Amino acid sequence: MPAVLALALPVLAGAAWMAASGAPAHYWQTNLAALVLASGWIMAGRGPHTALSRHMLLALLLLLMLLPLGLSEPLRSVTGAEVRRWIPLGPVSLHAGMVAIPPLVMLAARNKALAAPILLAALLLAFFQPDGASGFAVTFAAIGLHHVTRDWKVGLVAIVGFVAAIVMSLSGELPPQPFVERVLVDAAGQHLVLALMLAAALGACFLLFVFATPFTRATRLALAGAFFGFVVMAMMSHYPFPLVGYGAAPIAGFGLALGLHRIPAR
Repeated sequence: MPAVLALALPVLAGAAWMAASGAPAHYWQTNLAALVLASGWIMAGRGPHTALSRHMLLALLLLLMLLPLGLSEPLRSVTGAEVRRWIPLGPVSLHAGMVAIPPLVMLAARNKALAAPILLAALLLAFFQPDGASGFAVTFAAIGLHHVTRDWKVGLVAIVGFVAAIVMSLSGELPPQPFVERVLVDAAGQHLVLALMLAAALGACFLLFVFATPFTRATRLALAGAFFGFVVMAMMSHYPFPLVGYGAAPIAGFGLALGLHRIPAR
């Protein structure tokens, strides 16, 4: 239940804000539908129990991050760089990093031998998109994991990731979309209480990730670090706000990760 609550608080707060602020109805309806599906998975999900199944899941998640490079039409950032971050699915598109990175972080945190290579692979794929938010998510996940494990290889990934994420953020910024980016700024422009409500929901989600979700301390801090990286980048630049803004991808990504609650540590 703490894992469901961590996801539900910001999603419900964001849906209420969008519905009250004149967002298209399918924005908040999509988020709520994704929350229902993610909550069901969190309650009943299982993680891979064999080396083959873990490697298959890892390969699938890395493939998800690779798909935008071959399937999505490029957008032009404010600097003129080509940006490819989305997986086209008919009328909607999923942000690849927000779907894949949370469960990738979970797999990395539960596998001491492959933690650094997994995070480095995710960082490399984000660099080619380029996606500064995904870069910072991987970086802060590595920081959280290193805080517990003291693995120098994970610490090195955090250093490389910080530099790479700055480069990505400078070249990959796109114009903001209403109810997706600049969520706290737009909410504050309506009423400060709305912005505080959304910020409180995000803060509660982070604290639940750190202290209450049913994982080891290393896994909790790694997942919370990924969430923190996404949120910080959304506050600093024009990147999607996870969970409180429109978008099923972060709900699916963190929901998938939170449902992997029966993975044996390796």
